[in-house]
Amino acid sequence: MNQSQLPETLEEKLEQLGQREETARQMGGKDKIARRTAAGIMNARSRIDALLDPGTFSETGLLGVSTVYEEDRDKTPADGKVAGFGLIDNRRVGVVSNDFTVKGASSSMTNMKKIGHVKRTATDRGFPLIFLGESSGARMPDNMGSEGMGTMLGNDPHQYVRHRETPWVSAVLGQCFGSSAWYSCLADFTVMRKGAVLAVASPALASLAIGQKVAPEDLGGWKLHSEETGLVDRVVETDEEALAEIRKFLSYMPSHNGETPPVAEVHEGSDEAAEYITQILPDSRKRGYDVRKIINCIVDLESFFEFKPRFGRTAVTGLARLDGRVVGMVANNPLAKAGALDVSGCEKVTRFLVMCDSFNIPIINLVDTPGFVIGIEGEKKKAPGKIMNFMTALQMCTVPKLSVIMRKSYGQAYLNMGGGRNSDSVAVWPTAEVSFMDPQYATEVVTWGKDASDEEKSAIREEMERNSTYLGLAQIFAAQSVIAPQDTRKYLIEELKIQQLRRSGGIGRHNMASWPTTY
Repeated sequence: MNQSQLPETLEEKLEQLGQREETARQMGGKDKIARRTAAGIMNARSRIDALLDPGTFSETGLLGVSTVYEEDRDKTPADGKVAGFGLIDNRRVGVVSNDFTVKGASSSMTNMKKIGHVKRTATDRGFPLIFLGESSGARMPDNMGSEGMGTMLGNDPHQYVRHRETPWVSAVLGQCFGSSAWYSCLADFTVMRKGAVLAVASPALASLAIGQKVAPEDLGGWKLHSEETGLVDRVVETDEEALAEIRKFLSYMPSHNGETPPVAEVHEGSDEAAEYITQILPDSRKRGYDVRKIINCIVDLESFFEFKPRFGRTAVTGLARLDGRVVGMVANNPLAKAGALDVSGCEKVTRFLVMCDSFNIPIINLVDTPGFVIGIEGEKKKAPGKIMNFMTALQMCTVPKLSVIMRKSYGQAYLNMGGGRNSDSVAVWPTAEVSFMDPQYATEVVTWGKDASDEEKSAIREEMERNSTYLGLAQIFAAQSVIAPQDTRKYLIEELKIQQLRRSGGIGRHNMASWPTTY
């Protein structure tokens, strides 16, 4: 039956429905799909198939089309965005996958309604929301003019608001301009494929705006966002890897903020690795080491999932498991700037703390820092404000917070990394050193302007070092435990059992649920 004919019987109506559904599933046509396949790039529907448990996708809005211009109705199957619900590891999720083969997956009145429906449903019913981003931005000329703006934009007052009721995830899998960029910035976890671009607007529009040609990679490539802006949490080579990263991230997360994260089986051999900590930790306080190796000795085997490894390298953040339970790891990294926290490191930790507290994930601080990076460059980047954002986030956290001071903990960074009552419990290794500043610098400060000999300076420094050991904290109960490095895993597992939020069932108060995702 010709689709232009008006069906009369139920059989004819069902036949026409089947034809329309099949047309919608063809997306922008076989030729466009074939070109993407040849380039090794998945399409909107194959991405969903690879992401979700087989056979669980329930689509919504399959027959939606663009309605602004009559001639677009037959050219916009599913209106360029495939949306619906499915399962990942047998848990419900909502998903929106941009179909670039249909008008560049540009935003229009119909597909924005589809996104709004999935977003509201996921939030109200309590399950994660996933955006598979690849979009050219707002659809032209639909959005042009005052009538276009009034029709298309601003009709959902909560379109870009996060209260972190459920986890949001985003994948940058191609050109991501406009709303696909906004949702990436709002997500709790964003993965980016190399070759994709995340920016406010396209390179062509940016080139027109500034009067010089802009390369896509310079405007919003993976190196920019993984190393300089920190907008991307993980970088991968292929679409398939990106989808696997999403599944892995969600395996650590609760479905919504009213439940605790899922508990996993403990890998065999997880307890043995702690014995190697003393082999990793250098004897000299002046030598650096990779704190990730320490983390992997403490947490369950192969469970550490790092966030933003290329950004804010002075700190390491990531999700892991301790005795099967999810924890958020925050650690200073002596391999970068001797572990002194810079502006990027502060931003990285702050965002991570907000996410952990919002989704009931206890926080473990591993401390080895001489303080904050100081100097003109840091001040230009608003270092004092970033340090206070970090401090405020830590103090607003209502999930259990445990700190282990491994080596250095100086100045304000002592507080930012959980010193004092900024953690529920503080443990120190015998190698810990705590003071207002490094004794070497402190010696120069107290002898400034004085004609002090090298011997006098040496004596002052040695006295300061003696007063900076772990014993000082232990004797005044500023540290609740002194532990051997190899006992850290055992200590943390037991201490977390003590600090569990039993009265609330493990659910925090979520004081930072509306904290901006990027700042």
